[in-house]
Amino acid sequence: MFTDTTCDPEIMKNATDTYFSLLQGFIASLDGTKQENKLRFMQNFKWTDTLQGNTPSAQQDAIFELVSMAFNVAIWHTKFASRLAGKENVTEEEAKDVHRSLKFAAGIFKHLKEVHIPRLITPAEKGRDLEPRVMDTYMVQCKAEAQEVTIARAIELKHNATLIAALAFETANFYQKADHTLNTLEPECSSKWRKYLQLKQHFYMAYAYCYHGQTLLVSDKCGESIRSLQEAEKCYSRAEALCKEYRQTKGPGSTAKPSEQLFFTTLGGLIKNTLQKCERENGFIYFHKVPAEVPQLELKASYGLAEPISFEFPALSEQCTPEVYTTFDLTKGAKAEKAKPKQEEDVKPMKEPDLKPQKDTGCVIS
Repeated sequence: MFTDTTCDPEIMKNATDTYFSLLQGFIASLDGTKQENKLRFMQNFKWTDTLQGNTPSAQQDAIFELVSMAFNVAIWHTKFASRLAGKENVTEEEAKDVHRSLKFAAGIFKHLKEVHIPRLITPAEKGRDLEPRVMDTYMVQCKAEAQEVTIARAIELKHNATLIAALAFETANFYQKADHTLNTLEPECSSKWRKYLQLKQHFYMAYAYCYHGQTLLVSDKCGESIRSLQEAEKCYSRAEALCKEYRQTKGPGSTAKPSEQLFFTTLGGLIKNTLQKCERENGFIYFHKVPAEVPQLELKASYGLAEPISFEFPALSEQCTPEVYTTFDLTKGAKAEKAKPKQEEDVKPMKEPDLKPQKDTGCVIS
């Protein structure tokens, strides 16, 4: 399902629910006691990690398989969202699906980190997908990218500039939080991801200062409005510079070109035109002094904040009964398995379809 371009969230849910409900039979206690399920540690599972190339993590633990598979389901939802967002003329319903998929992915990451990853006997190694910093970064970035959909909708419907500024400010803070979460990981595996998070942070700070400047102008605070828009220009220029640095930085993941996209170039024109308007108004009407200090963005969005959609694994499959459990004999084949120690090999990645979106969304979470 992961590489099938016709797969949708409903098909994915049906397939994964069936798998997860059966896998619970290797984890949940089935003999009426509170003892560990004897099947939990019978099979060795291998998964590669997003930041570590094709060298796999391996654990002989069914919970490792449970959380690794669910992690990939979350990643699939981000890819589904990116694929939809890359279409020409995205409909309102499709925009809702993008928003929902990103929030659902965030909910999976949150649930795994809080409930199931702590159950692993062997903690995830530094920089691996299941370690807290990587999980937190994915979760926060999903929330931030879901809010980008909200901001685009608010701008399209010409909502209040105060609301747009507050949403942009909150989104920039999410990207900053995600970036800071990665700052203790090795640069060779995190630098590229961090550059992307930094450029998005500065981009949305530019949005926040731009729309905050519009609010200040409406409140007859023209000098402060000009200063806010000057800061928006500064943040936008920094985002442009970070776009170049991001493209030149080597590391895991594909490379988007956000500075060439319409959503990026449109903001540059909006900042320039709004600043020129404020300067004209100040020269004709207000004659306010432009302060040296940047206006404080004490903004809190009342609406539109993206919260993760709650996720839980499905119940144990009806096929997993105490009677079935007793038929497993772990003594068979165990010696033969131990007699042949295997050299750890790289795992070949699954071949994904070469999807060329009709437009580059600048979204590279997956």
